[in-house]
Amino acid sequence: MDTVLVVTLLVVVCALAFDFINGFHDTANAIATSVSTRALKPKTAVMMAAIMNFVGAITFTGVAKAITKDIVDPFELQNGSVVILAALISAIIWNLVTWYFGIPSSSSHAIIGSIAGAAIAAAGFAVLNYDGFLKIIQALIISPFLAIAVGFVVMTLFKLFFKNLPLYKTNKGFRTMQIFTAAIQSFTHGTNDAQKAMGIITMALIAAGWQDTDDVQGWVRFACALAMGLGTSIGGYKIIKTVGGKIMKIRPVNGIAADISSASIIFGATLIHLPVSTTHVISSAIMGVGAAQRVKGVKWGVARKIVLTWVITLPISATLAGVIYFLINSIFF
Repeated sequence: MDTVLVVTLLVVVCALAFDFINGFHDTANAIATSVSTRALKPKTAVMMAAIMNFVGAITFTGVAKAITKDIVDPFELQNGSVVILAALISAIIWNLVTWYFGIPSSSSHAIIGSIAGAAIAAAGFAVLNYDGFLKIIQALIISPFLAIAVGFVVMTLFKLFFKNLPLYKTNKGFRTMQIFTAAIQSFTHGTNDAQKAMGIITMALIAAGWQDTDDVQGWVRFACALAMGLGTSIGGYKIIKTVGGKIMKIRPVNGIAADISSASIIFGATLIHLPVSTTHVISSAIMGVGAAQRVKGVKWGVARKIVLTWVITLPISATLAGVIYFLINSIFF
């Protein structure tokens, strides 16, 4: 069998595996607050998230196109199929390691860093599309700070508007409302995160010479959406525990504020075709909400651990992808 065909098939399988893992790794963030406040039972929340992620994933393609062409030019990439395969294996390994330890790491950072690292290993630093790559990095850096600010503002407004209402009735109303905000959160997650695997498969098809545009084919959209939906149905209870309880003690009003804040930022990024880390945005929104409620109520030690993981993910995944590229290249070529 032709080597390029074998590698491309492996890319498709690994990309779907990445989306599947992303489903139980990152989607847990989207439903963490609703589970921690008991607005939804874990199994119900996971199944709802699976459906909404699937719907969100097949609705948009702008982020997929950004992944396809903004990090490196797939039409100019030497050994492109091997580069993409190495990037996927690196991102999957990092996602599984952080999932095992219950650390809400960023799948976005992992795959973007891995693509860059494998491409650099193949063709040097000149291969990067610096305009597009820096735009993506800026979005990844700015979005968490924006989430903190929006979460702080939304929670402050909630405190102002609902301060005279009885606590019991307020909690009951917000707990019901959380069902809808968790659904919206899961939908927006699908509109952004599932598209990353779509973009990677499209890159592989271009690198193999089987496609001459950056359009995302219908079967790619459906397969990636289905993989993420199935992954979500497995659940991610370790991540839920960290995001939903270890950053701060979350009440229904906090959950609503965090969901609204993070969903608006994620969906806004989708509309302007920028990949962002749902993990970053959701965790940061919770921090902002917690700071508005009571600064000392936020467990900043856990927050620092999360931030440290965010910082090290890009360089570690890039280095790992470079090493894997050399290994795969020595085997296949």
